[in-house]
Amino acid sequence: MLLPKQFHFLFFLFFFALCLCAQDKGKAVPIRKIILDIEQLHQVSFNYLEDDIAGLQLTPPKRSLSLNQKLQYLSNITDLSFENIDSKFINVYKKKDESRVLCGYLFSAADKKPIEGANIILNNKTQIRADSNGYFEFKKEGKSILLITHIGFASKRISAANQDAENCLQILLEPEVTELKEIKANAILASGISKNTDGAFEIKPKKFGILPGLIEPDALQAMQQIPGVNSIDESVSSINVRGGTHDQNLFLWNGIRMYQTGHFFGLISVFNPNLAHTISIYKNGSSAFFGESVSSVVDISSTPETTEKNSFSAGINMINADVYAKYNLSKKSFIEISARKSITDFVETPTYKEYFNKVFQNTTITDFSQNQDIDYKSDKKFGFYDATLKYAQKIGSKDQIILDLITIQDNLEVFQSATVYDIYKFENNTLRQQNYGGNLSWKRNWNSYNTTKINIYNSAYELFGNQKTSTENQIVVQKNSVNNNGFNLENQHRITSKFSLNNGYQFNEIGVTNLEQVTNPDFYRNVKEVLRTHALIVEGKYNDTITRLYVKAGARMNYIEKFKKYIVEPRIQFGYGINKNLNVELLGELKSQNSQQIIDLQKDYFGIEKRRWIISNNTTIPIQRSRQISLNLFYKKNDWLLDIENFYKKVHGITTSSQGFQNQLEFIRITGDYEVLGTEILIQKKMDHFLTWLSYTYNNNNYHFSDYEYSTFPNNFELTHTLSWAVMYEKNNFKIALGTKWSSGRPKTSPDISKIDLSDPVVVYNKPNDTNLHVFSQVNLSSTYKWETANGIQYKIGISILNILNRKNEISEYYRISSLTNSIEEVETFSLQRTPNLSFRISL
Repeated sequence: MLLPKQFHFLFFLFFFALCLCAQDKGKAVPIRKIILDIEQLHQVSFNYLEDDIAGLQLTPPKRSLSLNQKLQYLSNITDLSFENIDSKFINVYKKKDESRVLCGYLFSAADKKPIEGANIILNNKTQIRADSNGYFEFKKEGKSILLITHIGFASKRISAANQDAENCLQILLEPEVTELKEIKANAILASGISKNTDGAFEIKPKKFGILPGLIEPDALQAMQQIPGVNSIDESVSSINVRGGTHDQNLFLWNGIRMYQTGHFFGLISVFNPNLAHTISIYKNGSSAFFGESVSSVVDISSTPETTEKNSFSAGINMINADVYAKYNLSKKSFIEISARKSITDFVETPTYKEYFNKVFQNTTITDFSQNQDIDYKSDKKFGFYDATLKYAQKIGSKDQIILDLITIQDNLEVFQSATVYDIYKFENNTLRQQNYGGNLSWKRNWNSYNTTKINIYNSAYELFGNQKTSTENQIVVQKNSVNNNGFNLENQHRITSKFSLNNGYQFNEIGVTNLEQVTNPDFYRNVKEVLRTHALIVEGKYNDTITRLYVKAGARMNYIEKFKKYIVEPRIQFGYGINKNLNVELLGELKSQNSQQIIDLQKDYFGIEKRRWIISNNTTIPIQRSRQISLNLFYKKNDWLLDIENFYKKVHGITTSSQGFQNQLEFIRITGDYEVLGTEILIQKKMDHFLTWLSYTYNNNNYHFSDYEYSTFPNNFELTHTLSWAVMYEKNNFKIALGTKWSSGRPKTSPDISKIDLSDPVVVYNKPNDTNLHVFSQVNLSSTYKWETANGIQYKIGISILNILNRKNEISEYYRISSLTNSIEEVETFSLQRTPNLSFRISL
């Protein structure tokens, strides 16, 4: 448990230090500065003419006021009017006297329906919005030039100089194909993280603020702050979403499925945090265009939404160094590269040592050293790297081609030797994990209503292990490889300004090879399986911002060639705004998955990365199928946020070998399912420069194996209660975050001592997962500071401390027969001890 006095001391010290920061009061400043402060604090954008605000100075409104209260304050003491459009855009214009009226009606050219909420600007000065009938009116001036804009429609400029004031204009706007995402809430959990109308969490790394323990916007670390997302062993290679296993998640990088997600065997993400532009995370209700997963979807895109200038940055921390560069080859093309490499070839930092100790606990590598006590020597080499390349080219005004390449690799070499009773023993271990991928995409805007996307991709993964031992004069080689190819076609049709229809086709081929070769005695096995899947997709979306109704429904029909099997997967997203503050959301999905990771033996690949990919055979390894439904209430008002979600999830077709059992089920091969019922709650408050939140998750997660004597028992990945708290402070270029995470211990299986014969010990267990580990509790801190020189060079430094209180958290426990004492021993694995990290970055 946390030490109460230590925790309270840190808590109050943190708040005391932050309260020392004073605010400017009572001092008149230019209104432009007040507008910039409001834009930054409330994440809105002001539209105004420079002449209207020139030379205007006044006392700033109190920071504690809401956005509307600040606008009212400014309106009362100036001759300006402020129009708030959905708390996103603020139109500013001068108050004027009555004059002749210029009026008009706006209609969609597609369906002739009125367009509400369009912005109409008269003579580049006065701006208003059309009402629910598409109607607008101005106080007419001499010459009247109207500029009309609205999301989803092409902008239009018209002259109304000779218009009869008694007859209103009838104006048609052409629909325009856009891919803007509807945002439900900005700055959820941290700045740079938002929640969209479709239920997805979206992370913008370049706008990312700060989270406890993180000094870089690591996507897979950041997503573990989302309620319902955990890592049972602190690994980004073992992310559990609502009780599922890591392999049940779909990880996409620019359309490429990634089979390796962690460097350092899971302690940091393989995705360069300084590269990604948008990361979308779906816990439920994902689009029908996402297949091959029965749990969450993590979709990472490094394609910028808007044109960006040339840039370069380089950084280093206590684990790795990286560089990033983007160069515009022309107005229509650019190239973007990134590369990252571990610094362990040059120095072993305290962070590296903590990571190494965490990863290699209770593996065959540490077993060798523990079994020797005379003249033991060890030499190890470890390193990793990743690199990406993007080339984008626009062709004319309608076409764009993008090429994405990625390469990832981890290498470990360990040589160990010992002389025992004049006998020389050694082990030479090599472990390599790598993932290569490529994607070529083409996008064409046929017209304002129709768009086509086509992409072809490949992902190649390999896990290779080679172990040489002198004792048995034996060589053991293991290799697990995946080759995944695919073709995607997606057509987008905008029917009206509120309704769109998408359809498409996907082809996917996956081949998995598992090789095992042993000398003395000789053994060789090489098994390759291939599956080809075709999918037809249709999906419609209706979004009415006036009635606050959002519906997205679709279906995916898969056909698996080998099994001649059809699987239909419906998806639904339904959202309704009861009022402007309260929203209710219903999400549901049926999904399937043909590939999974299993563990044959716990000491495969030296017990480090022991999971291997396999594909379904539709019998002993079934196709996994899931169904999930969730109901969400979302409330936001006056910088308060409350998010409550209840869900039910069931996954059929799991195997015992995919669940990582280390008890009586370790060598039993049966199939079954798991069923989860849970609640996720997030409460958040924003106060000036502070953001604080508290989240709670409840999970009731049980296995069902009908062919086993104990048919129902708790899931290995069940964390019944999880509680997280964090507070963040951001002002100017300084950021600091403190947070803690507490969870009930994961299930474990205890031995039945009464049935064990100590003279010839064999582990006899009680009912699976009959008890739990001790609670997990950790306090983390992080801080960053950024500054810029006169010549535009930016510098950023950061510091983080994981597990400040150095608590010894147990994350797994099992039992085995000791080869030294021939007795039953308890084997425990622990989380990271206190782990510091420093970073430095320069950007041009």
